Amino acid sequence: MDRTLEQRIRVMLVDDHPHGREGMREIVESDASFEITAEAASGEEALERAGELMPDLILMDINMPGIGGLEATQQLKLLYPALKIVMVTVSDDITHLFEAIKRGAQGYLLKNLAPSAWMEYLRAVAVDEAPFTKELAYRLLQEFTGGPDQTRAAGWAQPIRQPAGTATALTEREKEVLERVAYGESNKAIAAAFGLSEHTIKNHLKNILQKLHLDNRVQLTRYALEQGLVDR
Repeated sequence: MDRTLEQRIRVMLVDDHPHGREGMREIVESDASFEITAEAASGEEALERAGELMPDLILMDINMPGIGGLEATQQLKLLYPALKIVMVTVSDDITHLFEAIKRGAQGYLLKNLAPSAWMEYLRAVAVDEAPFTKELAYRLLQEFTGGPDQTRAAGWAQPIRQPAGTATALTEREKEVLERVAYGESNKAIAAAFGLSEHTIKNHLKNILQKLHLDNRVQLTRYALEQGLVDR
């Protein structure tokens, strides 16, 4: 991603462990497109410093004493809706992912992922394309089809309600794009599959989200499953 110095993505690191912040710093500083402008050792400090510095992106540890990462994320998104927040954790518990998305997070990173995977994902978040891995997409689908008890435990007790005929408002191409999104494909992969540009795919996604009154890829995946647009 080519960016001038003035266009660098301003990042704040939030982790109550100094070693945790140091590890994140080393990874993020490996890409010149990103600039670390602040660090915080708690959710409370993150709330205070974010208002002062207004970063573009926050890497937020999920488990912290006091105001934890999830609560801090929810409060920050209420105050600054355009702020992008990626949760960072050692846990791959699917319920944590659901909760993070519910609180407004744009992404979810595991601390044991390779640095190259981190930066690929953060670059995608920065340009509003944050695809899930195929493994994560599969786990999401499994969670949705695991029965009401599992779904309720994950915080999704109520199905997405759409006006009658909403699904039919999508064009055939939009339905094809939706299906591929639901299975975890990135914009780049979808564009290659259809012989289209990534810009065209982004426009399709924007139209799909507007037509379905949804906000993100997780909700699109859930909608596609509930409406029978993807195989269980």
